[in-house]
Amino acid sequence: MTDQEFADLIAEVMDELSPEHMEAVKNVAIVYDDEPTEAQREQLALHEHETLLGLYEGVPLTKRGGQTHYPPDKITIFKGPALRFAHNRAHLKAQVKNTVWHEIAHYFGLDHDRIHFLERKPRDQKND
Repeated sequence: MTDQEFADLIAEVMDELSPEHMEAVKNVAIVYDDEPTEAQREQLALHEHETLLGLYEGVPLTKRGGQTHYPPDKITIFKGPALRFAHNRAHLKAQVKNTVWHEIAHYFGLDHDRIHFLERKPRDQKND
């Protein structure tokens, strides 16, 4: 998959996410990179066998205390791990969509426990 095709896939899945949530995402760059850097892996204390599909870097909205002086947040989707993980294009699209959603959830201040809880809920109950 070319870089442009991967960028187009990210744009496609973003268009499929909840419009009301996406409208609330402000001052966030959503980009892709081939692989996480060693510094990113070390920052997250990842072991050699662990995979990183996406990364949110910034200050979650719930931690800002109403302040607006923060620099832009960044969400990176990692192409190499996503391609290695996916069985086919449909699986890749679903994985990228889930990864983008997961990282945006971090932007809104959700921790991994809450994100995993919401991921297990049926789609029609996710607004609870």
